[in-house]
Amino acid sequence: MKIAIFTDTFSPDVNGVAKTLERFTQFLDQTDHCYIVISPKQPKGEIDAGKIYRQSSFRFPLYKDCRISLPNTNFLKDIILSFQPDIIHLATPFSIGLSGLHIAKKYQIPVVGSYHTDFDQYLKYYHLNFLSKPLWRYMKWFHQPLLRIFVPSSVTYQQLQKRGFTNLQIWQRGVDTKIFHRNFSNNNVRMKYSIKERFILTYAGRLAPEKNVELLAEIANNLPTALQDNIHWIIIGDGPSKMSLQQKCNQNVTFTGFLPQREVAKLIAVSDLFVFPSETETFGNVVLEALAAGTPVVAARAGGVQDIIQQDFTGWLCEANNSTSFIQAIESILGNVEWRHQLAENAIRYAQKQRWEDRFNDLSEAYQAIIDEIKKQQKPA
Repeated sequence: MKIAIFTDTFSPDVNGVAKTLERFTQFLDQTDHCYIVISPKQPKGEIDAGKIYRQSSFRFPLYKDCRISLPNTNFLKDIILSFQPDIIHLATPFSIGLSGLHIAKKYQIPVVGSYHTDFDQYLKYYHLNFLSKPLWRYMKWFHQPLLRIFVPSSVTYQQLQKRGFTNLQIWQRGVDTKIFHRNFSNNNVRMKYSIKERFILTYAGRLAPEKNVELLAEIANNLPTALQDNIHWIIIGDGPSKMSLQQKCNQNVTFTGFLPQREVAKLIAVSDLFVFPSETETFGNVVLEALAAGTPVVAARAGGVQDIIQQDFTGWLCEANNSTSFIQAIESILGNVEWRHQLAENAIRYAQKQRWEDRFNDLSEAYQAIIDEIKKQQKPA
């Protein structure tokens, strides 16, 4: 197949969409399929192979880690006509995604999309709820022509189905167990970060309102005093909420800032628990990565995380935005060594079955099925 991917975020961006697409192109490099990627330029510039076509972009004023692209439509038409893709995949619904949709319609190229981000949930964290109705109207308009909408979890599937979206198909995510595993030295991490407490609890991800990270401080500060004194928190990541979170967390906390993936894997693997309060995940890649590292997860019972965490088997799902529920889970798991070890074993066994290769094969097979169906329809009776 020839596959054209249109996306408003791609490597070196650090988010679930960009990482997933980068892994997908690496998978395609090992196959007989051909691909091109249309994505934004970054300020620092990138050295790309001939398969990546970067479009001019500028920083989005309301969210500095996102960029808005200004696609050169005529240039993109020439690229598509030259490449002649069998299918176009729209990974995002914004400027570059819009260009891809326009080109797919104009040249009658089969077009699919993937739904990665619950933008509607983000609105409440930025006091923009009044945009919810127009946002959903736009999202329905954008996705209506797509022959398939790939969603990462059953929760997202049900949410979109209730809103009238059709042609939905679940396409879950995988994990790289060569990076995320438990074979790291606990002592090295403790020495590097001067950790003397008995337990290590970790969060990894963007430090932003939509991740509900403020709840981490509330949890940490309200644990029983005896337990507080025995816990060291490691907060991995960066973002607009970092300063506020630093001010609210009053003891035994290390903020690492952004770290390379292998360093993140090391810190998660030596942790006793991974704590994840986000309510806006359509999947939650980092939760699956924690399980692969043998670290039980305490997470909010919300979004796609519910497809990953099996209650009392690989972790604990807490009432969303309820610090008391999180504290009870943390106390219960840390207080039972045998159970914690069993959760870790269960987590590893589950994660080892979630291979990226299988996920990308699923996507490729879905592409092919769509292409074959269209060819069948085009054959004269």
